[in-house]
Amino acid sequence: MTKVRYAIIGCGGIAAKHALAIRETPDAELVACCDQVRDSALRFAEANKLHAFDTYEELLASDTVDAVSLCTPSGLHTPQAIQAIEAGKHVLLEKPMSLTLEEADRLIEAADKGGVKVGVISQYRFSPAVAEIRRAIEAGALGRITSGSLQMKYWRSKEYYASGAWRGTWALDGGGALMNQGIHGVDIFRYLMGAPKTLTGYARTQIHDIEVEDSAVAIIEFEGGAIGTIEGSTACYPGYPRRVEICGDKGSIVLEEDAILKWDVDIPCQLPVGKPADNVASSDPMAISNAGHVRHFANFTNAILHNEPLLADARTGRLPLEIILSVYKSSQTGRPVDMEALRI
Repeated sequence: MTKVRYAIIGCGGIAAKHALAIRETPDAELVACCDQVRDSALRFAEANKLHAFDTYEELLASDTVDAVSLCTPSGLHTPQAIQAIEAGKHVLLEKPMSLTLEEADRLIEAADKGGVKVGVISQYRFSPAVAEIRRAIEAGALGRITSGSLQMKYWRSKEYYASGAWRGTWALDGGGALMNQGIHGVDIFRYLMGAPKTLTGYARTQIHDIEVEDSAVAIIEFEGGAIGTIEGSTACYPGYPRRVEICGDKGSIVLEEDAILKWDVDIPCQLPVGKPADNVASSDPMAISNAGHVRHFANFTNAILHNEPLLADARTGRLPLEIILSVYKSSQTGRPVDMEALRI
């Protein structure tokens, strides 16, 4: 194989980001699409000069497709990914990979046995700013990490939730401000702060007519002794950029979206500091930059062609789910959650 031939499954809004990323990825080619709504698939195929398959099963049986990019509603991700794995296709699926840890474990098991590459979209792991912060942490430039905070004070309108019957439902969205809008922030926070030990969470539906939460907070104790907080909301008008603060006894760093605002550590930063972030999606989910998706597809394509290590595989996709689902559980039971018991 000299080129990876991709098909996009689910032709909604995020599919356009995937299509653009594939076109900008060397040795990748977008060849097909499929959607449960046939007219959506045909419109997407015409716009991108692709073949639209009638059914997912027909697409998976075709030898013209090497890998699928899953852009379907969240509740379909795990079963569709396992179908693709069993058909011998590589799978890159949108977040969240699953709606429960049991689902996630079934997907991980299928990935381990399937002999194909399986990745979960975690585009901010590929951000140069996140990589620079992780470099500083690993170099000990912050000293002992004492605290961290993640703030995701977003706004989503009633029109946003009305745009798809699956939005805001437990069955197909799996959660709200944390599971849908906030999972990338939770992933970055976990990536930088390390493994959580205990968690206490609160989730509420305050202003939107939806099943899932539009506001949530969590207090976390990490294995290294640091404490931290997570705030996630789609009820904060007009919406503000995601902000991550990592603090230690020798220095601290502040990240806003994918821009470093503060670099109060002794080692020099290799990126600009203090420039506000571009492409802020706090009130418009489609305002995100495509750069992270391009880097992610490049990594995934090289993993298929050259066995490059995956930076975001199915196991890493499980990590933010542990935190988010624990917030929901703690909120429902009124008790802290032992995070160590959830790991595989």
